[in-house]
Amino acid sequence: MAHPTAPSAPPAHEPLADPRRARTGIALVFAVHGAVGGTFVTRIPWLQERLDLSSGLLGLALVMPAIGSSLAMPLAGRFVHRYGGRAAVRGLLSLWCLALALPALAPGLPVLCAALLLYGATAGMADVAMNAQGVEIEQRLGRSIMSGLHGMWSAGGLLASGFGILAAHLDLDARLQLALTALVLLALAQPVCRLLPELRAAEEAEAPPRFALPPRSSLVIGLVGFCAVFAEGASMDWSGVYLRDVTGSTATVAAASYTAFSLTMAASRLAGDAVIRRLGAARTTRLGGAVATAGGLLVVAADRPALAIPGFALIGIGVAVIVPLAFAAAGRIGTNASQAIAGVATVTYTSGLIAPAVIGTLAQATSLTVSFGLVTVLCCALLPGAGALRLGEPGSTKDVPTGAAPENPSGKNLSPI
Repeated sequence: MAHPTAPSAPPAHEPLADPRRARTGIALVFAVHGAVGGTFVTRIPWLQERLDLSSGLLGLALVMPAIGSSLAMPLAGRFVHRYGGRAAVRGLLSLWCLALALPALAPGLPVLCAALLLYGATAGMADVAMNAQGVEIEQRLGRSIMSGLHGMWSAGGLLASGFGILAAHLDLDARLQLALTALVLLALAQPVCRLLPELRAAEEAEAPPRFALPPRSSLVIGLVGFCAVFAEGASMDWSGVYLRDVTGSTATVAAASYTAFSLTMAASRLAGDAVIRRLGAARTTRLGGAVATAGGLLVVAADRPALAIPGFALIGIGVAVIVPLAFAAAGRIGTNASQAIAGVATVTYTSGLIAPAVIGTLAQATSLTVSFGLVTVLCCALLPGAGALRLGEPGSTKDVPTGAAPENPSGKNLSPI
């Protein structure tokens, strides 16, 4: 049940009272969320060394955040419905910031796994809530902003990782660094979340279940996101190894590949909204799929770094806007935007979970070149799947993917947020 004093949500196309404030607020929310993740990844080597973990045991621990996210994301819709979008984002983002301090306090592998499970659960719920809020704000603004929001997430992660690298270089104890960073980001999250508009469920709206399988209408969209995230995860985790082992690059060039790929992704997402407004969601997805496929082919054919590096860059450019468009499309189907976004997020996060393992297993059985042949095939699959993301444009109600809710002839908001 919605809060008894909550006002009914206005129609999706009703203008926001303060559009600039709303857009600034949600952009900064994405940046704070990205900064938490960007901070953590820089101290993974410290965790491995302190707990004396083998690569296999560390890999087991690093699976836990994805498992926690997948299990907890369906619960986010309940929080959004009960407390409203702004309060849900503030509460869940605050928990995500605090969870940053937990892994470094673990005395051993079992506690580390438990801490990372909780870390992932808070990350996933905050992710769903802020994406649902972003879709709602985008719809009321009447123009695409989701790609730019995800660009801000990438930018926040990059900025925070820079501070993390500096802390590691100065040999700062990760327990102190992560605790201080958690408190700083928590403090930043409070005024940022106050910038968000108050969007609540209509009083008559039925509360979503505490846990439910993703709606079928989100699965087609999720599969498109799956292909993009697989290519992203494989490139981010394996590009350095590919450059070193396949093209014979130096260790320095190989190590710089992740940063270069991340910068490409961030820049493409920040510029992506302008492309989406000009070409539309489906055509942008097809163009992205074509660019990513060309990049994959270049990587597979590469025999030296000068070919592989542009190939990875093209993959990053091609898939950069796919996930933001997938979340935007999911938020416009059915009667519960949060549940549909959670469904798409679950599928895409699963892709990110299995991609590194699949690439490694296939490379062990054949070669890394063959593994990135699979990545190229998945990039190519974005071309026929592009139509599923037509709803990733503000105001779109046509060409709903198979199994999705029918077009809403009234034009009223069907979302509970």
